[in-house]
Amino acid sequence: MHQDPRETIAASPMKPLQVLVVAITVALNALDGFDVLSISFASPGIAQEWGIDRAALGIVLSMELIGMALGSILLGGVADKIGRRPAILGCLVVMATGMIMATTVSGLVGLSIWRIVTGLGIGGMLAAINAVAAEFSNAKRRHLSVSLMSIGYPLGAVFGGLVAARLLRGNDWRTVFYFGAAVTTLLIPIVYAFVPESVHWLARKQPADALRKINRVLSRMGHATETMLPEISADARGRAFSDIFAKCHLAGTVTVTLAYFLHITTFYFIVKWVPKIVVDLGFAASSAAGVLVWTNVGGALGGAVLGLLTQRYSVKALTIGVLFASTVMVTLFGRTPADLQRLSLICGLAGFCINAGIVGLYAIIAQVFPTHIRASGTGFAIGVGRGGSVFAPIIAGFLFAAGYSLPTVAFFLALGSLFGGVVLLFLKPESDGTAVERDDSRATPAPIPATGHAQ
Repeated sequence: MHQDPRETIAASPMKPLQVLVVAITVALNALDGFDVLSISFASPGIAQEWGIDRAALGIVLSMELIGMALGSILLGGVADKIGRRPAILGCLVVMATGMIMATTVSGLVGLSIWRIVTGLGIGGMLAAINAVAAEFSNAKRRHLSVSLMSIGYPLGAVFGGLVAARLLRGNDWRTVFYFGAAVTTLLIPIVYAFVPESVHWLARKQPADALRKINRVLSRMGHATETMLPEISADARGRAFSDIFAKCHLAGTVTVTLAYFLHITTFYFIVKWVPKIVVDLGFAASSAAGVLVWTNVGGALGGAVLGLLTQRYSVKALTIGVLFASTVMVTLFGRTPADLQRLSLICGLAGFCINAGIVGLYAIIAQVFPTHIRASGTGFAIGVGRGGSVFAPIIAGFLFAAGYSLPTVAFFLALGSLFGGVVLLFLKPESDGTAVERDDSRATPAPIPATGHAQ
């Protein structure tokens, strides 16, 4: 009996290949965590070597965020057009190039350009891997899979921070980028070998030889193959980026984008400024990297806890709660005295709440957008959000330069999470419990004979 292959994946227990693919998305997001924070790890050394002030440093810290915004918006659509797999591979090449070229520059302009290039790759990859984590999971574990993918960011920051702290003790800031480029390059053959194209994307877009490709992936997973493709109109197959603004999706698009924009502003204040603030309090750069590591240890724990809680409780309610808690913790960070233990503890708790909020937002975004615009919608939300967050480090830098105290700056930037939680109160996401989205309601077996089954 024919069954839509997306329904097969949604209703069946997850097979080893599916688990492996989700694990690889965790590793890919860990690249994001290290790659984004590499400039934060390196910033004290850059400031010392080039003699730049806080305002100029704030601008440099924001450059890859500009690239991320462009990459998420533009390349997210590419992942919906050409497929998840080629988009991820292309973005990894761009990321590795940006990281290695950053080591060759001798001034702020050159460094800014290559950080933008790196950000382009990160942004496009994020849009694609959010879709991959959702589409390779069954319905029961979908929120958990997306949550696990999301905690790759703090995991990458934790392990990358430990490496960076060691590298910075005997070397200059460029060694941080050498390490990031090497790990990024290593993941290219891993993705090529073990991440097939998404069955959801193949069933929805139905490119040439789609049935054979779907059956090859199903066979690799260990699921039964199909004899027919689901019937999807040419109009439905052709829908693309602009559909995120269609009447049925517009409210969800605006709500999740605005909530992400607001919360990520608070997130990037902590991520980008913790090392410099700790150094200015009188501690060594290696100690500053250590505090940021504890921030991300808390973030990894927060993301894991929230992901597990989504198996029992509403992801929306959980996310709103941790966004409000983030406001409290970031405000407390601004009032913490110059004590390394206290700073590490408060930053760990702030990281727990802030990253749990990020994880929840990723799960909500994957829930709001159907397959044909999942990467585009994710890319738009992340792109606009991270594009807006360009201003967080810059605003903080200028506030510090204008003479405002750390408690005042921290409180002001903490309000982003508060307002993001308020915005989410107005979201009414539909259930994403099945693989066949509402706009595929006519998805029925089409009399297309199988041209061969992958064995």
